[in-house]
Amino acid sequence: MYPIKFIIMFEFDKTQLINLEYSLSKELIRTNRAGSFASTTIIGCNTRKYHGLLITPQPAIDDGQHVLLSTLDETIIQRDAEFNLAIHKYPGIYNPKGHKYIREFFLDPTPRLVYRVGGVVLSKEMLFLEDEARIVVRYTLEDAHSYTILRLRPFLAFRNVHALSKANVFVDRRFDVVENGIKTRLYQGYSFLYMQLSKENEYISVPDWYYDIEYPEEMKRGYECHEDLFAPGYFELPIKKGESIVFSAGLTEKNTKSLNRLFNNEIKKRVPRNSFENCLKNSAQQFFVKRGKNIDIIAGFPWFGRWGRDTFISLPGLTLAHNDERLFFDVVDTMLHDLKGPFFPNTGTGKFAAFNSVDTSLWFFWAMQKYTSKSLNHSNTWKVYGWAMKQILYGYRDGNNGSVRMLDNGLLYAGLHGFALTWMDAIVAGKPVTPRIGMPVEINALWYNAIMFTLELATLAGDAEFVAEWHHLPEIIRESFKNTFWEKDKGYLADYVDGEYKDFSVRPNMLIAVSLPYSPVSEAVGKLVLDKVKGELLTPRGIRSLSPKNPAYVGTCEGSQTERDMAYHQGSVWPWLLAHFTESYLKIHGAAVIHEMKQLYQGLGDTMSEHGINSVSEIYDGDPPHTPRGTISQAWSVAEVIRMGQIIADFEKDFEKNTL
Repeated sequence: MYPIKFIIMFEFDKTQLINLEYSLSKELIRTNRAGSFASTTIIGCNTRKYHGLLITPQPAIDDGQHVLLSTLDETIIQRDAEFNLAIHKYPGIYNPKGHKYIREFFLDPTPRLVYRVGGVVLSKEMLFLEDEARIVVRYTLEDAHSYTILRLRPFLAFRNVHALSKANVFVDRRFDVVENGIKTRLYQGYSFLYMQLSKENEYISVPDWYYDIEYPEEMKRGYECHEDLFAPGYFELPIKKGESIVFSAGLTEKNTKSLNRLFNNEIKKRVPRNSFENCLKNSAQQFFVKRGKNIDIIAGFPWFGRWGRDTFISLPGLTLAHNDERLFFDVVDTMLHDLKGPFFPNTGTGKFAAFNSVDTSLWFFWAMQKYTSKSLNHSNTWKVYGWAMKQILYGYRDGNNGSVRMLDNGLLYAGLHGFALTWMDAIVAGKPVTPRIGMPVEINALWYNAIMFTLELATLAGDAEFVAEWHHLPEIIRESFKNTFWEKDKGYLADYVDGEYKDFSVRPNMLIAVSLPYSPVSEAVGKLVLDKVKGELLTPRGIRSLSPKNPAYVGTCEGSQTERDMAYHQGSVWPWLLAHFTESYLKIHGAAVIHEMKQLYQGLGDTMSEHGINSVSEIYDGDPPHTPRGTISQAWSVAEVIRMGQIIADFEKDFEKNTL
């Protein structure tokens, strides 16, 4: 149940589509459970090195994501006249300028562009398969008045998604003929790329390099932005009015007679993107990646991998809101494979794991808490995961790991010089922008919540030994928390405390201390904290990471890597914090603010067409108009907006039941 269901129509007209400033800011991302994805702009012009039609892991190279098929140029030929429908950015120019032929764009049920060239009307639909690394593109000749030929020219990269391809003499120009297509690979060690069509065609081998293709988004971000792409040749075939032809690019050969059926069957699986709720549901499905028996959550597309902190924060919204408990446990069990002492890895896995986070393990308790409150299956939580909870709590308390330890007052002291171990983890020139060494407010709130939740489970399970050892701590922590972080004259909580120093920068971390199921602060303190957050940090797109009243505030997150890192947690808006605000605000103010929360939630529907179409971005500028930045689809942004809707719905349901 969601509090608001409203229709969203993703249709862009000719005027919007030919306006490159507008259309190139709208990006698409499609993923599958195998870890592969496709991404580009709505008009098919790649503006990032992370764009491509087939991006997939290459275990024989480095197990990273690799762009195999960068793009596919379409040309319509009639009466010996050629009309190239593609568009590429080169230094100073766009060439060709096929976007001028675009008339319409539709998103539902799959991205669809409509081109008009004189009397020719051609539609192009793109699908990324759910269960394998394969892009399929269907071309339908809607109208034509003379003999028409379709030419398709693939542009290949065969490079890591974080790198760029450069022309070289080592590229393998050979290819093998397969059914209605070819297979090729540019370098040894890569998978073969199979490119096939549903109809017999002529393949003309004319290998050539296309130099200095420019990626404007990389230029804005201060990175190298020019790439050379290899075009091995092109496919050419006649197409009749009313006929549909399917192009397929994948890592295995397909029976081409089945391509039309494959496209039709695949499109039937799609959840309609005709409402805010369905857009969020579609987006939520894209973050899960299955690797053997393991299932991970990708933190954000197109450039993040698995992040432990993001995984646990995202998990309830991505799974429990849609009643998928099995998927919830699959992800938790995968993460537990890499639990080392009291720590889950922040990034990486196995020998590549980095344990540079002090809050990831504490968010694990919160995620399990969300499951337990929904399922009411306390005994199962303790039976299966109690050992991990104990291992983490003892490890944090005893402090044998160097980065976190419990002080005599029950609070956690966390941090190492030169490292950023909380979620505010940007580093510039080897130094954390917000080091927050000492006692961070949200770390200690999460610590208190974790102990209380574990005691709750242990008490119900009859684990008297654990209860006897830990039951005295919560009262000590509550008192220490108040004495350490609260100052009546300020009217809000310190962000972190290190010895005698108290940092009272107005940041959203104190919000978490109010929102947690077991909060270490009183309702009166919680109300004042929320007033501060609402007055200085709340925006229509999320919660600012620093108050604009602070001299260190940066209102826009743009420019070079250094400039962006300096702004990342110094004012940028984070959507994932909205669920914590909503939870706290309703808990303290009740039904009087339900309409206000609904309006805030409904306003987020506009994000579906702002940046990553049908998803929620990683961050937004702190200054209006709150321009979207960062990844075009971020797991915890999507998850917590979903959970925000669920919180409102559950509150309304309980309120109605209690007032009958």
